[in-house]
Amino acid sequence: MVQTLKLNNNLGFPVLGMGTSQANPGEMERAVKDAIEIGYRHFDSAMIYGNDHEIGRAVNAKIADGTVKREDLFITNKLWNTYHRQDQVVPACKKSLEKMGLDYLDLYLIHMPTALKEGDNLMPVDEKGNLITSDADYVNTWKGMEECVRLGLTRSIGVSNFNSRQIQRILDIATIKPVANQIECHPYLNQSKMIAFCKEKGIVVIAYAPFGRPGSKVNYIRHDVPSLLEDPKLQEIAAKRGKTVAQVILRYLIQHGVAPIPKSSNKIRLQENYDVFNFELTQEEVGSIDALNSNSRIFTYPQFVDMKEYPFNTEF
Repeated sequence: MVQTLKLNNNLGFPVLGMGTSQANPGEMERAVKDAIEIGYRHFDSAMIYGNDHEIGRAVNAKIADGTVKREDLFITNKLWNTYHRQDQVVPACKKSLEKMGLDYLDLYLIHMPTALKEGDNLMPVDEKGNLITSDADYVNTWKGMEECVRLGLTRSIGVSNFNSRQIQRILDIATIKPVANQIECHPYLNQSKMIAFCKEKGIVVIAYAPFGRPGSKVNYIRHDVPSLLEDPKLQEIAAKRGKTVAQVILRYLIQHGVAPIPKSSNKIRLQENYDVFNFELTQEEVGSIDALNSNSRIFTYPQFVDMKEYPFNTEF
């Protein structure tokens, strides 16, 4: 049985998912098929990742061969920053569904609160190479998200990379509450205040980069944060438990009520990441991992830092 959390709209939400960002072309179709066979039922995708079609092909292939039914799966996609104008949200959602070959999403998220110039160029820049922004307000974007629910394009809606003030602005006008906030979350950035805020509001926290994104070469993250997988305390707990450091991190997040979405395309690591439901960390172990927190944000998105709604200038 898949362990689930209950969303504020009473839908079940698999607590462990598979992330699909920063994948090489062609690798996600095979990886998603492998993951479904292992037991994963929650898959996270986004327009900006550029591999919606691969994920969709894999999902539809495993439905066609009888491994799963569509209702067994929980598929997330995200609205990119160039479609924040209210009248563009529904067409963008339909575009993602078409690429994935799906009739509906289980969760649709606003990828970031920052808006870029409208259009199909996902990273519009001026002659100096600076991103061109839009004055679209995510509060109006949210109204378009609600329309996606009313049209049956998605069962649930939420946000990603939003801070507490930005979430509250949405809650103040929402007729459909966000069910989730997807954020960077791991032992070096344990997000305890954001988790408490979201819990109070009935919002599930989804953790991307639970391992801190080891080996990534992209330019929108910090590369000076020590490797979580080499942390001595985590290695000590893992050795005592006969588990990997990755498994200890995932178990830690799950025990905090957070839904991690580790990304891997390696079948052995996919299996290892899934094998986290047969042990539980003690309160002492959880406390020692809590103590590792240094508020070390790895995903800083420096290209967005001067934008009006850059979310990381506040504590949470």
